[in-house]
Amino acid sequence: MNAAVSPAPGRRIVVRVPATSANLGPGFDTLGLALSVYDELEVTTLTEGSFEIHVEGEGADDVPRDASHLVVRAIAYAYESVGRRMPGLRLVAKNVIPHGRGLGSSGAAVVSGLLAAKGLLEGDVEFGPDALLRLATELEGHPDNVAPALFGGLTIAWVDEGAPQHKKLLVHRGVSPLVFVPEFTMSTKLARSLQPLQVPREDAVFNVSRSALLIAALTQSPELLQAATEDKLHQNYRASAMPETDALVRALRGAGFAAVVSGAGPSVLVLADGPGRRLEAAALASTVTDTPWEALMLAVDFKGGTVREYAEGST
Repeated sequence: MNAAVSPAPGRRIVVRVPATSANLGPGFDTLGLALSVYDELEVTTLTEGSFEIHVEGEGADDVPRDASHLVVRAIAYAYESVGRRMPGLRLVAKNVIPHGRGLGSSGAAVVSGLLAAKGLLEGDVEFGPDALLRLATELEGHPDNVAPALFGGLTIAWVDEGAPQHKKLLVHRGVSPLVFVPEFTMSTKLARSLQPLQVPREDAVFNVSRSALLIAALTQSPELLQAATEDKLHQNYRASAMPETDALVRALRGAGFAAVVSGAGPSVLVLADGPGRRLEAAALASTVTDTPWEALMLAVDFKGGTVREYAEGST
């Protein structure tokens, strides 16, 4: 295969990518956690220039059905990065990750496209973990969501000499995630615009200490999660844009739960130190706000995004 030749029509790839929650309180733009809610994507090659896009679930009424679709853009970006011509595509997207709720839906779309390209180009070009993270970060703008979507678990992401890096950690089995998802959405761009360019030195030191503690709490000592999830860099500045979220976080934290804004919001993530505790948190949430919240009892996803070639008769 070369830049002048597209792969034959009919090759089919199936991709599965988890939702993610970034920041986790103090780890702004650095920490991310993969969660057991998944978008699934089936991609089939067609004759060059053809596009068919079918979307079920989240975003079915809103996302474009042409080459501007984020998954298609990610596939095209991967092909371009290795000098290959992209074939025509049929996409069947089964979206479960809520859009605009702080659960990494755009990062999941980017990762889905890149993994689809990886599968389609297997045998011709190999995309290693570093290449996938670099391409995903270039498309998404920051690595905190795409790293856990790619690799699963708890990830620390940073940029070293312009190149994104990551470290995956295993989460203590006692950590039980609970996500409260509202009906309303939040713009990541708006959320970021509410933060100051500079913060007091004592706030920066506070977050450094809590971020370090959070790694210990998530991997070894879940009983420290409430103290470890305190934050002074971003949540208070964004509170005015999502008062319902702020009210729920404050109520949960006041009752002893490690509650934080999930990503840019407006969803709320609770890192409970056991299944029983998150049931208590769900019961409390139903009494402290008039806003309806969908409570998702989740697990930490340890695999990250997966890709396989579809074979007839497979399930």
